[in-house]
Amino acid sequence: MKKILILSLLLIIVFSLSQAAVPGKITIWTSEAQVKALREFVKNFSNKYGIPVEVNEVSFSDIKPKFITSAPTGEGPDIIVGAHDWIGELVVNGLLLPIDFLPKNVLDQFTPVTLQAMSYGGKLYGIPYSMEAVALIYNKNLVPNPPTTYESLVRIAKNLTKGGIYGFLYDYNNFYFSFPFFSALGGYVFKETPNGLDPLDIGLANEGAIKGVEKLVNLFKEGILKQGVDYQTTTSLFSEGKLGMMINGPWEIDNIKKAKINYGVAKLPKIDGKPMRPFVGVQGFMINSRSPNIAILKTFALEVLATKELELKLFETDPRILARKDAYRVVSSNPDIKAFGASAADGIPMPNIPEMGPVWSYMGDALTLITSGKKAPDVALKEAVAQIKDAILKARK
Repeated sequence: MKKILILSLLLIIVFSLSQAAVPGKITIWTSEAQVKALREFVKNFSNKYGIPVEVNEVSFSDIKPKFITSAPTGEGPDIIVGAHDWIGELVVNGLLLPIDFLPKNVLDQFTPVTLQAMSYGGKLYGIPYSMEAVALIYNKNLVPNPPTTYESLVRIAKNLTKGGIYGFLYDYNNFYFSFPFFSALGGYVFKETPNGLDPLDIGLANEGAIKGVEKLVNLFKEGILKQGVDYQTTTSLFSEGKLGMMINGPWEIDNIKKAKINYGVAKLPKIDGKPMRPFVGVQGFMINSRSPNIAILKTFALEVLATKELELKLFETDPRILARKDAYRVVSSNPDIKAFGASAADGIPMPNIPEMGPVWSYMGDALTLITSGKKAPDVALKEAVAQIKDAILKARK
């Protein structure tokens, strides 16, 4: 038994070291979707410089926690592929290399919102390759022409809502999906400053946020939104052909196609002439600041990670809205990519600082109180902001 235990421990150590950064070899951790394309694409770099590049598949949910525990001891990879909202925690722990070595003409090729998302404290810490945001998904058999204004959304949805058909629904108590109502008229989570986000300047109960949420409440008054609706309810009704429009993201498209719904994707309608600005999520490449291969990694970043060609290769096996403008133009003939891309271009990066944690729960609670009619928007939002600030200050002590 003792021998088996020792052998097991040795195997674990060998496996860990095989995935770790070592001098003269580049190791990348990525999830299943990107593995095949990356392995094929990096061969030219390996042949050119004689540097082996190893691409290891790691479950997406495991990449960040494993990196946090392994990188400080020198056992982490050189590069990880992950979400922009990991950056705050990783930078605070001193684990990411600032991307201050890419020339301006390369950075200018990226959609600005993607660079903003991959930045922390005014510095860039990742090379973006894809982005995503919600948009208005509609059933073309019920809604031939999607609304472009809040007023037309109300009109179309009211006319449809009868006889077991619903005009417009979405997971309204989820702050992620409701944020566009906050942002349209000037609400924001944390104030953007030249040095990054200010976590104590919260704009979720300012005049614009309150007015936007009042527009949301009005959808209940108009009989459009219904009590008890969540994500599952919304997607099920849409797949059954009983829902005209919903707010959702590109991750739901496969299910819609399987249900054989004649669908379309459009930007969210404007409120009082202002765009509804959804949260934008970005994925990209982050470099381990503790790597022994920093010099060659900078070359690898310029010649591989930041290129149009890599993004297009990744798109072949994992179609996403690409971060480089030139790569996006190549794939934007796909109407879904074009529509979700237009929505993301209007969007706001989901905050990547650790202080975002309490925002989700307190804003979810506030929305539940508001949509159930238990509290007015101004009261619930001001209380939630006070709770968020209190939680942030307590965490600093």
